[in-house]
Amino acid sequence: MYAIVEIAGQQFKVAKDQKVFVHRLAEEEGAKISFDNVLLLDNSGDVTIGAPAIDGASVEAKIVKHLKGDKVIVFKKKRRKGYRVKNGHRQALTEIVVENIVASGAKKSAPKAKAEKPAKKEEAETAAKKAPAKKAGKQAAGDDLRKIEGIGPKIAELFNNAGISSYADLAAASVDKLKDILTEAGPRYASKVPDTWPQQAQLAADGKWDELKELQEKLDGGIEK
Repeated sequence: MYAIVEIAGQQFKVAKDQKVFVHRLAEEEGAKISFDNVLLLDNSGDVTIGAPAIDGASVEAKIVKHLKGDKVIVFKKKRRKGYRVKNGHRQALTEIVVENIVASGAKKSAPKAKAEKPAKKEEAETAAKKAPAKKAGKQAAGDDLRKIEGIGPKIAELFNNAGISSYADLAAASVDKLKDILTEAGPRYASKVPDTWPQQAQLAADGKWDELKELQEKLDGGIEK
């Protein structure tokens, strides 16, 4: 029996007695925890799919220890600008062991229907009209904040966790709020200068990419030269 469960923002395929490394959890070592956002259960071929989660299902685990992952070196360089930045990062992790997968109260998914004849012309046209709208909604869910000069993958992740996931969110945020987020993340980020980030984000939100590129050519690490 195995389950697909969401833990600390990531999805894992887990089975009983399996050890898993996840993003750092707040609980102490030795504590027992339960994760109820179970997306799928497979019990000897009997598959249950949630919508999105399965009611009544959970994964019970025990925290073995807290640790840090291997060091990752991040090196950035800009040609002809004399810009070089080298940083090291070790992800904070938690090792857990799965003790039990609870499926009581889980609702089974409806069995897959056999292949049917091709849909009628009217149904095909309706499906074609709905598809673009669905895709557009997915794209609008968030923006790539790394396109803002001075923001790297880790800072983008910090802002996403703080509820700033789009160019419009970043443009509306005050510089003081951005500094508070960076300060709380540690001294490594507290030294960053986000003064131009809302201005850059506003240009990106308005689709003014040429103006944004022109502004970024005047910046070095997000700071005016």
